[in-house]
Amino acid sequence: MMNAAGTYHCRQIISGRAEGEALVSKEPVCFYLCDPETGEIIDKNHPLRGKNVAGKILILQSGKGSSVVQLDGLFQLAMKGNLPKAIVVIDTEPVLVSSAFVVNLPMVDRFEGDPYAAIHDGDRVVVDAGAETVTVIPRA
Repeated sequence: MMNAAGTYHCRQIISGRAEGEALVSKEPVCFYLCDPETGEIIDKNHPLRGKNVAGKILILQSGKGSSVVQLDGLFQLAMKGNLPKAIVVIDTEPVLVSSAFVVNLPMVDRFEGDPYAAIHDGDRVVVDAGAETVTVIPRA
């Protein structure tokens, strides 16, 4: 399926603006199973094992794990400078939202249309939570 360049409406969850390369996951992500030293997903059962979340705009189905696990994972990534830049989440759940809030990670949901059809790995994505927009620039 072709990427759909353009600007899409969304809903702000955590304010902020970020631009970066997209990393797309159709599976929930547990940030505790990311190496804080590198940002690499180390969950041996995750389809994105070996991919790096650091500095990426994550398109996620949802988070996975308890509040302690999610918060510790994001906190450790933050302490090492390996947080994602922003999250576009499909299934909003309080554990991921509260954990992202603590580390001030911009987050949006209610993406206009299907984010999996509009955004692919490597696309350039601008998340402007305050303006409630996500802009997609397909990779060349």
